[in-house]
Amino acid sequence: MITTLSQMFLNTVKAYPKPDFMLVKKGGVYTPISTEEFGQQVRRFALGLKDLGFAKGDKFIILSENRPEWTVADFASVCQGGVTVPIYTTLMPEQVKYIINDSDAQIVIVSNEEQWAKVAAIRADLGTVKHFITLLPKAPAAGVLTFGEILERGKALEAAHPGLFEEAAGSVAPEDVASIIYTSGTTGVPKGVILTHANFVSNITAVSTIIEFSEKDTVLSFLPLSHVLERMVTFTYVYKGCTIGYAESIETVAQNLTEVRPHIMVSVPRVFEKIYAKVMDNVRASSGLKRKIFFWGVKVGKAAGAKRLAKKPVKGGLKFRHGLAHKLVFSKVIAKTGGRVRFFVSGGAPLSKDIAEFFYALGLVVLEGYGLTETSPVVSANTFDNLKFGSVGKPIPGVEVKIAPDGEILTRGPNIMQGYYKKPVETAEVFEDGWFKTGDIGKIDEEGFLSITDRKKDLIVTAGGKNIAPQPIENVLKTNPYIVNAVVIGDRRRFVSALIVPNFEKLEEYAAANNISYASRADLAAHPAVVSFLQAEIDKATPNLASYERIKKIAVLDRDFEIARDEMTPSMKIRRNIVQAKYGELIDSLYKDGNSG
Repeated sequence: MITTLSQMFLNTVKAYPKPDFMLVKKGGVYTPISTEEFGQQVRRFALGLKDLGFAKGDKFIILSENRPEWTVADFASVCQGGVTVPIYTTLMPEQVKYIINDSDAQIVIVSNEEQWAKVAAIRADLGTVKHFITLLPKAPAAGVLTFGEILERGKALEAAHPGLFEEAAGSVAPEDVASIIYTSGTTGVPKGVILTHANFVSNITAVSTIIEFSEKDTVLSFLPLSHVLERMVTFTYVYKGCTIGYAESIETVAQNLTEVRPHIMVSVPRVFEKIYAKVMDNVRASSGLKRKIFFWGVKVGKAAGAKRLAKKPVKGGLKFRHGLAHKLVFSKVIAKTGGRVRFFVSGGAPLSKDIAEFFYALGLVVLEGYGLTETSPVVSANTFDNLKFGSVGKPIPGVEVKIAPDGEILTRGPNIMQGYYKKPVETAEVFEDGWFKTGDIGKIDEEGFLSITDRKKDLIVTAGGKNIAPQPIENVLKTNPYIVNAVVIGDRRRFVSALIVPNFEKLEEYAAANNISYASRADLAAHPAVVSFLQAEIDKATPNLASYERIKKIAVLDRDFEIARDEMTPSMKIRRNIVQAKYGELIDSLYKDGNSG
């Protein structure tokens, strides 16, 4: 029985010898890395760290994009009893400094010139750091070591002391800390979440019993490894011997999908929203006959999907129509994912029910789950056996969930964090009688499926005392082809309004077709005809909302929210408090006299 990540690593390198354990793009071509080479690099890098004085309990910072070296460095750290502290590559130097100093890190590894520039700018302020390592072929500054140099140090130590790596890996205990992951946080200062080997392993093994991963699967890794979900599923891939293909970047995912041809990919809703928007754009731009065939196909796919969800066979005329729809419609979309996808996983934020059903109709299964950094992360997940759109599935084995009187989701189990690093007060605040308070509002239906309504702190209470969950409304709006992003406003206000980020490509087409002249995107966004058009689109998209939930006024923005401007977290969640503060005057103008609900 595997109880630590180090045991998992040792088991995998023996159990899954394969020539293509990892795939990485080099010189324009995906190149394989064998299990043997991966295992050797982990051993040598771990011993190289040991040669630098890295000891059990020491903190190891990884500031890098997804690549094989990320996973090698992570396993090298945890197999020696070290504590990996990942940092998003999108963070600014001051944020990087905070995490390095708060975690008391001894070693920092960075990927490239851009990331080194951040560290170089704050180097003098990093009091606990003893060594800097780069993945660049040459050191960018004095006193910086290269990845290759660490491997050479490890190789020499391995030759002098055979079995030293296995000895250290075997001494790691389940209760030892494996990682401190700083929450990106939609509000406040980031907190370091302490996760042990037992936390991760419990989550990996529980998920593996309800969702099949195997050595026959190839996966595409692109969600940042600094995100707890991608990190945990990467551990799961290693545990089950999957082949891990690394996307070059988030921008190249569409191309890399057709090159790697994965069976599995984990993502956040924003990516599925973009794929959906792209498909719908192509459909709208096609001929009337092609549009008719497409929507006929989706209708057939949904009918067949309803049968499958009810665990009934698809037969007769429906089976024939479904086969035809697959040939004429579905196969073209599936081909753009590489043609081999068994399932996608969505997490990090709620996925629109309409989008999940759309993908399912096309034959692309999106298994939506729920969790937090503090829960290692999976709390619940949809599976092939238990699938309900609009829900985040049933709690995974060994994890308990209940709903507090105020609607907050509470959970407990072996996956729950040990606490926040050096923050005993904040730790105490999120626990109640052994239950972890998630901060999310939700409900459990009669079949045991969990649904998320919204973040507790994001709930809107109007001046009339009505409670409104903004996220489901925003998810509906984002399915509209003219809307990229939306933030629903209305807390302590007379009525609900929204900040709208339009799809400027589509909006410019609309403006041209309707003779709307403008000098800039800001000019276009503010044009009364555009505002009226988008308001009408919103009204059409939300006919089922209660009268007090309906969006009465909108402000159209001239750009999307950005991580660099602190308006979004690295995991693509809106920082509502910052957005509302930045656009305070614009929001207030929607509620001035004369603009009544």
